[in-house]
Amino acid sequence: MTLFSPCRWMASAVLTAALSAQAYGAMGNTASTYGLLPTDVGSAQGLSLFNTQASALYYNPAYLTRDPRGELTVGLLHGDQELRAASQGTASGGVPVVRDGDVLNDTPSQQVVIAMKTDLSDLTRYHHPLYFGFIAGIEKYGEEMLAFTSQTHDAGQFMNYGRQPLFLNIGGATELFNGITGGASAHVSLRSEATLVASTDLGGNTSYEQLDVSAKPVIRPVISVNFEWGKVFCGNNDRCGFLGNVETALAFRGHTQARTSVESTITIPGTVVDPGITLLIDTLDSYQPDIWSLGLLYRLSDGVRVALAVEQQNWQDLEEKLDRDTIKDQAQVELKNILVPRVGLEWQLNDSLSLSAGAAWQPSPLESIQTPDVNYLDSDKLVLGLGAAWTIHSPPVLAWPLRLDVGYQFQQLEERDFELTTTRAGYTNPYEVVTADGEAHVLTGSITLKF
Repeated sequence: MTLFSPCRWMASAVLTAALSAQAYGAMGNTASTYGLLPTDVGSAQGLSLFNTQASALYYNPAYLTRDPRGELTVGLLHGDQELRAASQGTASGGVPVVRDGDVLNDTPSQQVVIAMKTDLSDLTRYHHPLYFGFIAGIEKYGEEMLAFTSQTHDAGQFMNYGRQPLFLNIGGATELFNGITGGASAHVSLRSEATLVASTDLGGNTSYEQLDVSAKPVIRPVISVNFEWGKVFCGNNDRCGFLGNVETALAFRGHTQARTSVESTITIPGTVVDPGITLLIDTLDSYQPDIWSLGLLYRLSDGVRVALAVEQQNWQDLEEKLDRDTIKDQAQVELKNILVPRVGLEWQLNDSLSLSAGAAWQPSPLESIQTPDVNYLDSDKLVLGLGAAWTIHSPPVLAWPLRLDVGYQFQQLEERDFELTTTRAGYTNPYEVVTADGEAHVLTGSITLKF
């Protein structure tokens, strides 16, 4: 045990140096867990497929074409979650678990978001509408761009909540045919690699160190198409009655993941000679599966938009990736694909003010109630949201309208029982039974300059 403790210490040092400060890891990202801009958060993502702002890059890039004006948006998001695991009893000979009450995670998510979209058609000779945009989010209100945690946990850890420090999407859209628009974007995540060669004594004091850290982008596609049925069948929405008020959207978001590989080679003079002990770690975090989305929008005559959407999230693909994860491979996680229904409502009160609301039901993709050592927890959740947008048409100083948005979201995690287990010898399994539940409160606001 004495021989290996310096190696474990060195591995921890590499992860800390390469990946910034500790953060709560999770198989999720802010855009899919909460939403990006206030309209997405306030409608529980029920209106995200039909949001004309730059967040369309992630949900439905084709919808960038619906508003020809350029926009520059700056937003803040604060998400407070209290995720709990109440013990139902500990087995004799079980693993000692230290808890702060029943709360496992109450670390907030605090993102600053900057986004822009514009029409680039003037750059071409054909003047065909061509829209470009980007959106980026950075954790801790802009102070944390890279952080990573992948760990086992005796007390349990929630699978879908945590910080996701860097969010980046770039893409564009154009009209394909009358009433049919298409769009595509690239979601960028990072694959980090670290290599450490060092000599150490049994006290963990190192010498002759060589550390090499690198990161490369991993690009995944977002592709979508949008249909305005009045234009498709009648050439103009105003002449097509019922169909003139109907739109549908189909979008595909490719799976994303943050992954890190660490290779360390340690020698201990007089104890472990060259080539030394090699420790390999290859692990992932912030995974999101392939997601297919289908949405239907209907416009009522009094300025009300109603949207229905359903997502298929293919979580089963993650099982194979976790089997190759050197930290989580013993967990034998069993997952299922899920369908997430969403509904959103927007009411345009007048030329300046609009209100939005939404709801969603997200089943848990986690089928296992035992995931040895890793001890994942996850529950079905109800999501409710409210939002508002105020457009100032003639703001002081500015020559173009200014839009202010706010959004609030509440998430309630249903109670669910899990059995905590370990692969360590000499312990009783399950060593503890817990009931997981919790809630999250999200508040976000943004300022948008139109040009």
